[in-house]
Amino acid sequence: MNILITAGPTREPIDPVRFLSNRSSGQMGYALAQAALNHHHHVTLISGPVSLPAPSGAQLIPVETARQMFDAVGTTINHCDIAIFAAAVADYRPVTPASQKLKKQSSPLSLHLEPTEDILGSARSLFNFHGYLVGFAAETENLVAHAQSKLDRKKCDLIIANDVSKPGIGFDSSENAVTLCFPNAEVHTLPKQSKQTLATVLFETILARATSLSPNPPCLKPNP
Repeated sequence: MNILITAGPTREPIDPVRFLSNRSSGQMGYALAQAALNHHHHVTLISGPVSLPAPSGAQLIPVETARQMFDAVGTTINHCDIAIFAAAVADYRPVTPASQKLKKQSSPLSLHLEPTEDILGSARSLFNFHGYLVGFAAETENLVAHAQSKLDRKKCDLIIANDVSKPGIGFDSSENAVTLCFPNAEVHTLPKQSKQTLATVLFETILARATSLSPNPPCLKPNP
């Protein structure tokens, strides 16, 4: 099968040396890519800036901004059977980045921000993706309620949610604990474990659900 995975943060430039970003390391997305490769699937990995080696065998598409990730997803998603959006995409970007480095001044500085592209939300509505769609939700409160809302709004088959307010999991950690939210209010919680182990469990769950919905998935280019 052809698997699309997004990973890592995006960087939205303020000026040539500064940017808006987040604490995503990309570990979860890269671990999912490795899990898919271990199951002998073809993997396209669209990644923001990370300090991780690309999984051997994956087709890596490096990007930096949300707009670049949006464009890369748009050109690849309909060649895929499963799309897993694990990237932590910036929600806002400066409307007009400065062309030269901004100098520090004694007066306050205001940034005029605009929303970035809704990549996950565009999968069905704009890109017309008909495969199995998985999103991630990093939350600090009301984990299941927010995840279920995102599931419905983005027309996903699965939202993988984690509470990033808890120390020792998620950002800046090699471990994670997640809650899986499916349609019809089906919820499953997976305990804290290494991201590599968790990625294997997650991918096998995604694969089983995807193939049960589509016994003959529309693989465009089966692996040898």
